[in-house]
Amino acid sequence: MSCDQIKRPTSRREFLQQAGCGFGAVALAALTQEPLLGAANALNPVAVKIPNHKPRAKNVIFLFMEGGPSHLDTFDYKPLLNTLAGQRLPASFKPPLTAMGEANSPLLECKREWKQRGQSGLWVSDWFENVALHADDLTVIRSCASSGINHAGGVCSMNTGSVFGGRPSLGAWVSYGLGTENENLPGFVVIKDSEGTVVNGVRNWGTGFMPAVYQGVEFNAEGVAIKYLDNPKGVSVDRQRDKLDLLAALNRQYGETRTDNTELDARIRGYELAYRMQSEAPQAVDLSRETEATRKLYGMDREETAVFGRNCLLARRLVENGVRFVQLYSGAGSKWDSHKGIEKAHSKLCRSVDQPIAGLLSDLKSRGMLEDTLVIWGGEFGRTPMSEAGDGRDHNPTGFTMWMAGGGLQGGRTIGATDELGLYAVEDRLHVHDLHATILHLLGVDHTKLIYSNKGRPERIDQNEGHAFLQI
Repeated sequence: MSCDQIKRPTSRREFLQQAGCGFGAVALAALTQEPLLGAANALNPVAVKIPNHKPRAKNVIFLFMEGGPSHLDTFDYKPLLNTLAGQRLPASFKPPLTAMGEANSPLLECKREWKQRGQSGLWVSDWFENVALHADDLTVIRSCASSGINHAGGVCSMNTGSVFGGRPSLGAWVSYGLGTENENLPGFVVIKDSEGTVVNGVRNWGTGFMPAVYQGVEFNAEGVAIKYLDNPKGVSVDRQRDKLDLLAALNRQYGETRTDNTELDARIRGYELAYRMQSEAPQAVDLSRETEATRKLYGMDREETAVFGRNCLLARRLVENGVRFVQLYSGAGSKWDSHKGIEKAHSKLCRSVDQPIAGLLSDLKSRGMLEDTLVIWGGEFGRTPMSEAGDGRDHNPTGFTMWMAGGGLQGGRTIGATDELGLYAVEDRLHVHDLHATILHLLGVDHTKLIYSNKGRPERIDQNEGHAFLQI
């Protein structure tokens, strides 16, 4: 049909009659197909956005064991490892590329006592006796993999999806895609267990090319959770409001000719958030409101578990008050990195987190919060079955374990597997990109539609490589 043969409407009524179905299609497309494509100048960038499908979880608590916990001594039982202890890696195994370059090292036995736990019979070692009581709530993923062989690349990969710095963190993507439920608190909070510096520092909870408003806000591990929240002595609420209004006006005037500077807008919003937090945050982080029984549940009555117990309880209070994503670091400064003396190092670290994590799971469950709070445990990689320095283990990004609980997951099961010595993921391998896609899926977001346009290039958390593991 040529152009002059097309039937054109002769009146507005006829046009509407012919185009009516098209309007419906446009509306349907907007409801079902539109990607979460961000605009840096949105009126409220942290407003709650509509998920792509019904979410199973609405909050995340990510328990990050920085340095790389050994899956072989905690949640991935390998009897053959002890049978062959002292021998070289069998010839049938491809020799791995080790971070420290040690080669032909003998296999190192696991000295832990293993038991099948709960009705499900999940294997858990005696390093996590308390967490083992929740075996029927755990979904243990034994086939994780990462591209980062060292700590800088591994921690960066687990947090941002890339071994190179400069990309938005997972928490930032969640904040960007889903917004916050409480405008008086940050949508993304980070808490370390010490003043130690996590490898790569603040880039682990940064926003990369996204607006800085989505970055994580770091709370203190000890003492006052949020420094400098109170007004200076002698400054009233009204005076503080006047100062912020003047500052905001000056900043906006300055920013009118610098619209590409998202950090300035984030700073303005940060001042406003801090002002609102002055009324709400003190109550949200005031642990003195908790009963002695609750504090004991988290291990806050014992020195070795007090710090991480406090952080886990604080995480529960934060998600209870609408914080979308909370990330807790254990072993800040790569303390889980046990190249030698793994028995002593891991024993101390496991003791410091076992009771607090079990307390968190118990508390969330008793309050009905575990149903929609996704708890994630793991580090940037695992450890090798071969020994290093005689009594330690090297980095292992080719096969390691993470577990999830809550968030609508069916517990008491394992997903994937490593080989008989725990070196390589051999069944249902989940790369970090797949883990990120799966976490977003549980939050109700199709990761292929959560897109941010950076200099005309559509960007995703998985760098176009991940697949959500829908069987989870």
